[in-house]
Parts: sequence; C-alpha cells; structure tokens
Amino acid sequence: MLLFAAGNATAALAPTYAVLAGSRLVTALAQALFWSIATATVTGPFPVAVRGRVIALFATGATLAPVLGVPLGTWLGQQAGWRVAFAALAGVGLAIVAAVLVFLPSYPPAAGGAARGTAPDGRRFALLLIATAFGIGGFMTLQTYVTPFLLDVSGFADAVLAPLLFAAGAAGVVGTLAATRTLDTRPIASLLTPLSIGTASLFGLYALGALRPGAVALLAGIGLAYAAFGSAVQNRMLQLAPGSTDIASAGVSTAFNAGIAGGSLLGGALLPTSGARSLALVGGLLTLVALTLLAVDARRGRAAGPAPTATRPSFSVRMRRTPSSPRPE
Repeated sequence: MLLFAAGNATAALAPTYAVLAGSRLVTALAQALFWSIATATVTGPFPVAVRGRVIALFATGATLAPVLGVPLGTWLGQQAGWRVAFAALAGVGLAIVAAVLVFLPSYPPAAGGAARGTAPDGRRFALLLIATAFGIGGFMTLQTYVTPFLLDVSGFADAVLAPLLFAAGAAGVVGTLAATRTLDTRPIASLLTPLSIGTASLFGLYALGALRPGAVALLAGIGLAYAAFGSAVQNRMLQLAPGSTDIASAGVSTAFNAGIAGGSLLGGALLPTSGARSLALVGGLLTLVALTLLAVDARRGRAAGPAPTATRPSFSVRMRRTPSSPRPE
C-alpha cells in the first residue's frame, strides 16, 4: 500500500508523460503484490469451516471498488483535474496503511487457519490456474472493450453508458454476496455455476446484443458471473494449494493477470478486424474452455473418490497484541 501511495503521488506530480506512465506501472506492481497475499492474510485468523464466507465478504470490497471508484474518480478529475484525482488516491493509500497497522493483527503464517491447503493437490491446482487464465481472459476479451460493443452493436447513446456499467457492477456485488452461501458447502459448484452463467451471457450477447433490453440483462449476467467466479477461485485455491497458501495465492494472482492481459490483447486485436460483436463470441469460447476443464476435473474427482483432507485443530482464536510480536492464544 505504501508503494501504491507513492506511485499515485508521483503521478499527481508527474512533469512528463513518461513519468506518468512509469508511475502507473509502479501502481500496477503494487496491485499485483497486494492481491498475491491478501487472500491468505484475510482468511488466516478464521476457522477453516468459514473460509468461503470470509473470502466472499472480502471480495465484496473488490467488487464495489470499480462500481464506486471509477465514477468517483472520473467526477473528481472533471471537477478539479486529473492531478487531484491521483493525489486523492495517494491519500487513500496512506490512510489504508495506517488502518492496517492499527487494526490488522500480525501472527506467524503457520499459526493461521489458511497457512496450508485443506486438500492439497498439485495437479488439480495447476489445472485451476489454467482454467482461471482462460476464464478471466474470456471475460476480459469483452469487458475491456464493452463500451464500443454497447455503442456499436447495441446502439446505446453515450449518456447511458455510466448507468449500464453501474448496473453490471451492482450485479457483481449481488454475485459475490450470493457466493457466501455456497463456497464452504459446494466449492466446485461455486466455480462451475458462474462460469456457466458467464458463458451463456457472452454467447447471448453475440446473438442478441442488438436488442437493448436483452443486452442489459446479459451484461448484468456477465458482471455477476465474473465477480462470483473470482471469489470461487480464491476459495478453491485455499483447498488445493499444494504448499503454502501465500505462494498459491501468488499463483492465482498471476493467472488472473495473465487472463486480464491476454483477454485485453486478444480483444484489441479483434476489434479493428472483426468488430465489437466478435468479442462476445470469442470471450464465450474462452470461458467455455475454462468451464470444460473444471467440469472434467470435477467428474474425475468424483470418480476417484474424495481426496484426503488435512487434519488440523479448529483455529478459532483471539489475537492479542503485546509489546512483542503478537501471537494467537
């Protein structure tokens, strides 16, 4: 978070475009580092039995962020200039640093309830990473360029873009909250269901994107599926991690970023050659690949029988701060 604050402060004071671009790369690095450790950190103090619920509630913040942050940052930039918007982000970053120091207890990783996977399986974890990259890549193939799709294919006016994107973001919040009910009890279904919804919505946009009411509903379906899938992947990672969940979380973060970069790159190549409508079709094909991989893996898992789970005492502790390093009691 300090790196995030420093990157945004540099952007606010940037004398040239090169400095501004470099500061944005620093901010992107900070984001990647944050997400590589956030999941294991936030679930560590809680019992294994409620990991899924904790992850889904934590993911609500990530889902709300674009819904609230993008329009707020845009408004602030319009009112006071883009430098003020970046300066505000730097201030928010410093405030978060202070909040983490004051409120988040420290403890040895091995003492946390999320230090190791409950059903470690290197093969299935590797497949999860591949499916994550394909799934996120499919969503981002369209979502990165959803504005030209809505303008050119659906025929919406510029004035309604903000409400449409807000609706998609709000649907994502709904999807994340809905996941709190199933992640702990049905982790595999929690992966397959949003991928199924997302795939159907992407194919539906390809076929019916010119019909505005249908486009709105399908866009909301994509927003819901994307958010719920992200929560389900984090939860599944905590089960299948073959070693430290810190390292496994970094792997998932890498898969997410690979999907984001790959989907954006693919969409950017398709847009000028095949048009915006093709983005929904190609995105749906990629999420279908992810869905097929996970469905086949789930079927093999059922045929092989339940995997052994790690035996551990319930981790239900209070964290006590002392002048020395805090420890669970």
